[in-house]
Amino acid sequence: INMIEKVYPHMLPHLSSCRSPQMMMGPLIKTYRAKHMQIDPKKIYSVSMMPCVAKKAEIERPQLLREGQKDVDAVLTTREMGALLKMKGITDWDSVPELNYDDPLGESTGAAALFANSGGVMEAALRTAYELATGKTLESVDFTMVRGMDGIREATIKVGDLDLRVAVVSGGKNIRALMEKIEKAPNKPLYHFVEF
Repeated sequence: INMIEKVYPHMLPHLSSCRSPQMMMGPLIKTYRAKHMQIDPKKIYSVSMMPCVAKKAEIERPQLLREGQKDVDAVLTTREMGALLKMKGITDWDSVPELNYDDPLGESTGAAALFANSGGVMEAALRTAYELATGKTLESVDFTMVRGMDGIREATIKVGDLDLRVAVVSGGKNIRALMEKIEKAPNKPLYHFVEF
């Protein structure tokens, strides 16, 4: 969001108003989960573990505060988590006992399980839209790397009569490259849906 605001402000009207998965889960933990577990939300310190450093800035955005409070209190990058585990001497992954994950909201859909992966939000949305539009299940979304642009993948999904063009991009350098490609495209829109 920060890059779009600063470098491509004319594209702001095209951004989704949906929160990121991190910023959807934060309020659920401090409202629904707190009530369910009978815990005062003020006693919850919520930490996200995310691959992207930009998630640290996201939790500081004033428009994402609720009653002046953050729903996600801190973000640890996966790199920081790896360093923390190494510092604590946890390096032999085979010796770490396997445990079940929390199930804070009960059973979920297969689409929900995709959210943690790069492109997961898009794939979940595409699967849902495809099923609503066609009444059929979208078996797979086959993304291909964009030639010469490592970190950018694209796909075309046939939904009825529409060829839906989508892209997934990760990393600031790649976001700039894709934005330049979008802005220079002779046929608009180049993509119907892009996940950054």
